[in-house]
Amino acid sequence: MLTFTLRRLLLAIPTLLVISLVIFLLVDLAPGSPMSEIPLTVPPETRQKMIEALGADQPVFVRYFLWLRQFFWVEPAYVIDHWFGTSWAEGEQRILSWQSRSPVFTIIGQRLPQTMIVIGTAYLVGILIALPIGIYSAYRQYSLFDQGGTLFAMIGFSVPTFFSGTLFIIIFAVWLGWFPTKYDTTLNVTDWDSFLKQIRQMALPVMTLGLANAATISRYMRSSMLDNMTQDYVRTARAKGMTERIVVLKHVLRNSLIPVVTVIALGIPSIFGGAIITENLFGVNGIGAALIGAIHASDLPMVQTLAFIFAVLIVLFNLIADILYGFLDPRIRYD
Repeated sequence: MLTFTLRRLLLAIPTLLVISLVIFLLVDLAPGSPMSEIPLTVPPETRQKMIEALGADQPVFVRYFLWLRQFFWVEPAYVIDHWFGTSWAEGEQRILSWQSRSPVFTIIGQRLPQTMIVIGTAYLVGILIALPIGIYSAYRQYSLFDQGGTLFAMIGFSVPTFFSGTLFIIIFAVWLGWFPTKYDTTLNVTDWDSFLKQIRQMALPVMTLGLANAATISRYMRSSMLDNMTQDYVRTARAKGMTERIVVLKHVLRNSLIPVVTVIALGIPSIFGGAIITENLFGVNGIGAALIGAIHASDLPMVQTLAFIFAVLIVLFNLIADILYGFLDPRIRYD
């Protein structure tokens, strides 16, 4: 297992380097510039000084290697300095947002808690809803419950989040008045009343994203369960006199979780990436809103950094899913 993990980590290095180069070039060569919104009345020499101050006058590959060094060395060094009081990153230039002139990772750190609370809760709720639906739908195939689960999944698949979110706002916020229409990012949970207010304002975005997440995971769970329930080891377990509960929950479920773990693990980076449509719909001041604002302002360092963080998380959680296979199925060996 250790050899496999080290081999995969070494393979991830060139993979991430190629991804970083592609992301940097695509964003850098795209139309738009941080200078595009500056009035034409600004003198050319002043405009040139502003470009130089942003570092945008350097050749593209010089800016790429500088950004790469800042991402993998300078920013982690700042974190270590903050935690342990060292001075490894003293005097080093961090990745700065062209829009706010603040460090990109500082902005991400400010926005990430909002995204983690809302999007993370929605993803967890989606998993907790999807797994029981998928398991029981497979066990009671073509039953009324299975048909209801299929209808639930089809609605989750086919209805986009901007429509379902708007519908939830109209029904539960406007007509019934149960929940607020907008998320209050300034709310601090300090007592029971503020905690209940936080739960109320999280309800609609969590419902919106939870429906979409649960629809996908439940169908994978049902399909995987049905594939395993027809295997020979299931008939053997039943022939030995094992109860149906043990057969389904101990034998079938464990093997069926392998493809589902992949889906869940590869979906976790979306928590950190934020849900752009849902965050903007409900006014959640998270990573998705920061990405939209950076795109509108042609804030290239912010866009490049957020896109690459998302790529790093996908590679990381793909590795975690592969490692979990060995724990779920003893037949899988990495030696």
